[in-house]
Amino acid sequence: MAMGVRGVILDQPVLLAGPGDGCSLLQPDVDPLLRRLRHSRIPTGILNEDDPSAEKVGLLKKLATTYSLDYFTFNPYSIDDATRDIREAWGETEGHILYVVSETKKDACVRLRSCSWLTTVVKLDSSNKCENWGLHINMLGELPLTICNLIKKESGNDVLKIGYIMKPSREEDFAKRGAFPMYPTQNGLCFVPLIFKLPLASQLQGVDLVLHKATDEIVSFNLNSFSELTERVTFSEGMQELKRYLEHNPQCCVIDPFDKVYPVLDRLEIQNILCGLQDLSMKDSCKIRGPHHLKVDTFNEPELITRLSEAKLFPPFIVKPQVACGVADAHSMAIVFKVEDFKDLKVPVPAIIQEYVDHSSTLYKFYVLGDKVFHAVKKSIPNGDVLMKLPETNGRQPLVFDSLKSLPTVTNSQSSGDESIAKTSAGSLNLDLVTDAAKWLSERLDLTIFGFDVVVQDGTRDHVIVDLNYLPSFKEVPDDIAIPAFWHAIRRRYELRRTN
Repeated sequence: MAMGVRGVILDQPVLLAGPGDGCSLLQPDVDPLLRRLRHSRIPTGILNEDDPSAEKVGLLKKLATTYSLDYFTFNPYSIDDATRDIREAWGETEGHILYVVSETKKDACVRLRSCSWLTTVVKLDSSNKCENWGLHINMLGELPLTICNLIKKESGNDVLKIGYIMKPSREEDFAKRGAFPMYPTQNGLCFVPLIFKLPLASQLQGVDLVLHKATDEIVSFNLNSFSELTERVTFSEGMQELKRYLEHNPQCCVIDPFDKVYPVLDRLEIQNILCGLQDLSMKDSCKIRGPHHLKVDTFNEPELITRLSEAKLFPPFIVKPQVACGVADAHSMAIVFKVEDFKDLKVPVPAIIQEYVDHSSTLYKFYVLGDKVFHAVKKSIPNGDVLMKLPETNGRQPLVFDSLKSLPTVTNSQSSGDESIAKTSAGSLNLDLVTDAAKWLSERLDLTIFGFDVVVQDGTRDHVIVDLNYLPSFKEVPDDIAIPAFWHAIRRRYELRRTN
């Protein structure tokens, strides 16, 4: 498999803007570019051969250290110097070195074209173009796309180009674990970020598969509308552009189609889906199900007590917004110990009231990556009787919390009884049952990558799925297991799409 690009060298003027101090010297888009190159699995270096000022040398060396890059000082006009220093740093490997320069060094670009292993990439500061200069980019954000295009050109159909889009913090979390290399993976994937600053149509040319986390780009979610679920969600302009492109180019493979993602945005839709699990059971009467639940549009319903009873809901309750993700208060929840405390509850409506399942503080996180299922065990919220003794409840007042930031917890002394039960509960997971449920959900949802949380109810041993989400981080699974499975799931989806 030809690799195309074996290294990237960034010339100093491409990174620094000019006179100034500190971070003000950096050109736009330097930070995201260096973060992506750091995790690209492609050797990258910074070249500073013509500016001896202590200020710039210090800043460039700091950048090299921060992003684990090499620091070069060779004369780019001297092929011998460049060859020696690069070989010492990166060794002998196949492929080309990309030398990224500004258009102020056009003379060097022309001269270096005689070097067979060096490809110049010129960042233009004007509308000038000259074929003798080499490849062109108008902004640094285009460089990853240029790299992947060269790799794809050299490798042909052996390598799939995966365009991905998600919020920066999520991208960084995946990238630092090695999930998004530009250098091809063992099963032939190279990853390129899709950037809203650039026209998406041009970026998507040659992309074999799009991986997105559309929920990162939700602007609003109108649950009061009677329209279809697909029309209740408003995405950012960039995500809408991607959605339109995919609608007009159905041949483009995507993980996952928007219409498959919509149901997991709505907790009521999730509950309705989980109702289908009732046909799964084991010989020992162990069953898997969703929690008993009730949707409310207001907590002041006059018949609330009756409706709760009809839904098999009894204190304590856990209350969640109907919107499952993508908006600021989607994770604002509460545990309620008395029915009368619903009156002034500070949880957004419409809301889903669920049974609070006593599970001895043990949560099982399951991840489905294509045809593979993984799980991890985590400490969770204590049983209801323990929660009621917490000082925060102040006479059994509701416990309000943000599930993304913090969960109600107890000290070891407060949870001693709970912990003794947990030892029994921890060994009570029926893995075959949950694996069957994972396969059923995979077929029902038609999602490539998703996760769900399971608790085992004390006493009944009911396995209750309390949460379900799209494209989770699966960070509880060791990277050396999870990341290859992630790549396998992507390749498998592409192959299935191509044969159908």
